[in-house]
Amino acid sequence: MDPILLFHSLIMGLVEGITEFLPISSTGHLILTGDLLNFLSKDKRNVYEIFIQLGAMLAVIWEYRAKIGRTFQGVSHAGSERNLLLGIVIAFIPAAILGKLFSEHIKAVLFNPIAVSIAFIVGGLIILWAEKRQHTVSVETVDDLSLKDALKVGLCQCLALIPGTSRSGATIIGGMFLGLSRKAATEFSFFLGIPTLGAASIYSLIKHRHVLDSPDIGIFAVGFVSSFIFAFIAIRALIRFISTHTFVVFAWYRIAFGLIVLATWHFGWVNWNA
Repeated sequence: MDPILLFHSLIMGLVEGITEFLPISSTGHLILTGDLLNFLSKDKRNVYEIFIQLGAMLAVIWEYRAKIGRTFQGVSHAGSERNLLLGIVIAFIPAAILGKLFSEHIKAVLFNPIAVSIAFIVGGLIILWAEKRQHTVSVETVDDLSLKDALKVGLCQCLALIPGTSRSGATIIGGMFLGLSRKAATEFSFFLGIPTLGAASIYSLIKHRHVLDSPDIGIFAVGFVSSFIFAFIAIRALIRFISTHTFVVFAWYRIAFGLIVLATWHFGWVNWNA
């Protein structure tokens, strides 16, 4: 097996793990990184990028295993546990439906570095706007989230179908607009990622299994493990970060990163495959 290809898979997993739960778009970073590395064929890379999200999802399950366990134990009777589980299911449905209907068309039109960089910049500006406005908290923890608010967050998640928008960014910042505290919005985004990433990964593997070969197992495995490790680190770091900081730094990162990609494309410094 090509060691360079395995090393590139390690890098892709690192990028996925670090960026999946930050409001900076894992899909956008994977598109740009994969393009720079010339990693796999387009069809195979699309499956790979979705598959390694399972590693990031597993990191959430492991970090919040106690909370998830209590939630399932309490689902048989009315209370915050059942409410949270129902909220996650309800929030998952809109993106699942729209993703099924439009994901292939979106991939064909918008999965390119230039579209991603523009989404980076726009998303950064929205985060700056969200942080500048007065943030009135009406939902302090995920256990306080109503089903109506959960549906609204789920509708916000639909924006993440546009590559470069960021699933985490759409749900966290959208949640803050709806009155969720930073921690509640962030943790609900984590939990909502479990069915969203899981369903997308399994569906993609089943639908596109014909493009995979036996040697791909090692490449996918390296990316999966790398994604899990770095997502676990990122989750803990983000929870500590938001206790004393805003999301402004991520907004400026998005804007700067998007402008750099556009500049390198405009001046021909990087041969982006747009």
